[in-house]
Amino acid sequence: MAILTKTLKIIDWLSETSGSLGKWFAFLLVLVGSYEAIARHFFNAPTIWAYDSMCMSGGIVYMLGASYNYLYDSHTRVDLIYGSLSRKKRALMDVICSIFLFFPLIIMMFKLSVDWALRAWRIHEVMFNSFWYPPAAPYRTVFAIGLFLLILQGTARFIRDLYFLIRGKEID
Repeated sequence: MAILTKTLKIIDWLSETSGSLGKWFAFLLVLVGSYEAIARHFFNAPTIWAYDSMCMSGGIVYMLGASYNYLYDSHTRVDLIYGSLSRKKRALMDVICSIFLFFPLIIMMFKLSVDWALRAWRIHEVMFNSFWYPPAAPYRTVFAIGLFLLILQGTARFIRDLYFLIRGKEID
C-alpha cells in the first residue's frame, strides 16, 4: 500500500510540475501578443513569428495544464446530477466514465499524438501557417507528453475512486 500511495503522490507531483511549467507559456503568450500588437499598430512593423508563437504557447498551456486541471478536478463537467450525488456514487460514476469514455479517448489521442510527433521528427516537419516556418516536432512532442501526463493523472484518479468504492475511505 505504501508503494501505491507513493506512486500516486509522484503522479500528483508530475501534474503539479506540469501545471507550474505551463503557466510560464501563458506569460509568454501575453508577452508575444503584446509585442505584436504594439509593433503592428504603433510602428507598422508586424512580425512573421508572433502568430505561430502565440498558437504554440496557447497549445502548450492547454496540454501541460490538462493533468494539473484533472488533479484539482477543475475540468469542465455538466454538474446537474453529479454535484447532488454522494461521494460513493460520484466515485462510481467516475470509475464508469473513466473506463468507457476517458481512457479510450485519451489513449487513442495519445497514440495519435505520438505517431504525429515521431513523424514530425522523422520528416523535419515545419509549421506552415506563416513565412517563419518553425519546426513542428517540439510542439507535437509537447502534445504527446501532455496527453501522457493526463493518462497518468487519470489513472491516479481512477485508483483513488476505485479504492474509495471498495474500502469506503480515501487512499491517501
